[in-house]
Amino acid sequence: MNKSKAVPYLLIFFLLLLKVSAFRILIFDTKSVWHIAFVEFPVWALLLALVLLIFKKRIWLAAWIYSFLVSGIFFAVTLYSRYYTTIPSYYDLQQATQSSTVGTTILLLIHPTDFLFFLDVMLLAIIARKWKEPPRAPKLKYAALGLAIVSAVTTVYAIQQPIIDVSYFAKENGYAQSQLVQMYQQANETAHASSTSLSAKELEALKGNEYVPVNNHDTFGLAKGRHLFMIQVESMQNFVVGRSLNGQEITPNINALLQESAYFSNVFQQIGAGTTSDAEWITNTGLYTEGMVPIVNKLNGSQVPSLAQTLKGHGYGSATYHADDIEFWNRDVLYPVLGFDEIFSNEQIPEIKQVGYGPADEVLMDFALDELPRQLDAYERIYSNIVMMTSHTPFVLPEDMQYLNLPMEYEGTHVGHYLQSIRYADEQVGTFIKELKEQGLFDESLIVIFGDHSGIHGSPLSYEDDVLLKDFLGHSYSMKERYTIPLLFTGGGLFDAVEMDRLGGQVDIMPTALALLGIEHEKPLMGHNLFQYEKNLLGMRYYLPGGSFIQSEQLYKAPGAKLPDMLLDIKTMEKRKKNSETKKHTRDVQKVLEYGDALLKPYIQD
Repeated sequence: MNKSKAVPYLLIFFLLLLKVSAFRILIFDTKSVWHIAFVEFPVWALLLALVLLIFKKRIWLAAWIYSFLVSGIFFAVTLYSRYYTTIPSYYDLQQATQSSTVGTTILLLIHPTDFLFFLDVMLLAIIARKWKEPPRAPKLKYAALGLAIVSAVTTVYAIQQPIIDVSYFAKENGYAQSQLVQMYQQANETAHASSTSLSAKELEALKGNEYVPVNNHDTFGLAKGRHLFMIQVESMQNFVVGRSLNGQEITPNINALLQESAYFSNVFQQIGAGTTSDAEWITNTGLYTEGMVPIVNKLNGSQVPSLAQTLKGHGYGSATYHADDIEFWNRDVLYPVLGFDEIFSNEQIPEIKQVGYGPADEVLMDFALDELPRQLDAYERIYSNIVMMTSHTPFVLPEDMQYLNLPMEYEGTHVGHYLQSIRYADEQVGTFIKELKEQGLFDESLIVIFGDHSGIHGSPLSYEDDVLLKDFLGHSYSMKERYTIPLLFTGGGLFDAVEMDRLGGQVDIMPTALALLGIEHEKPLMGHNLFQYEKNLLGMRYYLPGGSFIQSEQLYKAPGAKLPDMLLDIKTMEKRKKNSETKKHTRDVQKVLEYGDALLKPYIQD
């Protein structure tokens, strides 16, 4: 093929090289020509070559279709990573119908420059109209063979590397290769199977504690015989509790409730890609999630030794309330495997006063309260799991649901919307508690109130929002503010303004509640009774790079797609130098996570 005939093909591949380079620079902040030319580009170029060979004659159309698809992938990855600060897998991109969080904030995530990924698509469309169809390229198959060899070498090398963190793995081994390796590992169950086994004593030793049998805990049975209410508040972070804006409390009802509660102010979220549904899983099983894959999408239908299942053996009837479509995040699978006796979704909860994803929380709470008299007649004791969701991103509420009189600088901002939505959620919690007290149930119940995950994070936060947060907090917004959630245990006569700042995670909620109720769980739990143990060691996947850990004295953020690793003092969030303890905790948390994977194995699909 002479040089003039090769020009169209060189142009097509050159445009792809520019796009891949832009992707690497934007997502991974890469400066390495080697990674672009010999790791990332060959796989995308090979796929392009194969497409051109298959189409044979309609080269411009083939190139345009392929370029459009790749642009769409790069565009989606950019928005996803901008919001979640992690790199999505092929599995995440398949979940577009489930990713409501990104869907609703899409306009906040997009930067005008993101559309430059489609610049070559437009150029190819123009060129195709003005340039005649190029002839077939006999030597293209040789180029494809060379690309295939390079791609095979880099992919085989990548397969040999452990995926501790997907984002960092993709940075080092190529985004395309990272997807191929994940597909390979999913197809090969032995690649991700874990046989790690730890006794309760060994698990507590890794956390830095001496194991004590649960029935010997000081708080064991403190709430024995009581009803249980678990209230999961959408997007509620701990930094709003006790704070005011222009003399207005953000959470006045929760603040008042603290006077008769045990409040844990240093509890970290541990969700993965499943966000709210992951929080439901963790708090109802005491087990970790997989991280990169929403646990609800991998359940095999087997009954899980859950909170509801254990309580059932002690005379409890259970009900769960979530005013959304039961099939959203596969809750039609999740709730049965958790063993709830009664399941209420938007099919039963009145679809009135719609806000965001369904009926407002006040409708949800009223419905749950209306069910109580019947349930109290039907069951010896009741367990109600209530999942609030009105305070879901993008946090925009109708004027009649806004309780705060925001200062002018907060009006219309992401932070302002967030504070308004949390204030609304707090009002509904307060109304629910007031009703329990009026019905005489507060003194007969253990009520657990907690946030599911952070709401303030990612690209929706503008420079203006950062300034407002710093003014609101009195210091810069840190990972601690982002990842800590409030956790309250309350009920008539149980506690008197107890606040504890010992480290906790969402895996600790179920074992702490069961200990208070005086009930032992027969199966292993990843968490422990927060009233009993002072030390902790937590793993978090997805929102922190793999290899990260949260420990009672320090938080270690492993290297990710763009940023280097970082060790922080857990109290001050100031940087510290890595030491021998850092390496030990990294190894120990890996053991914890592997043990968590082993406990999950019977309940998820291979």
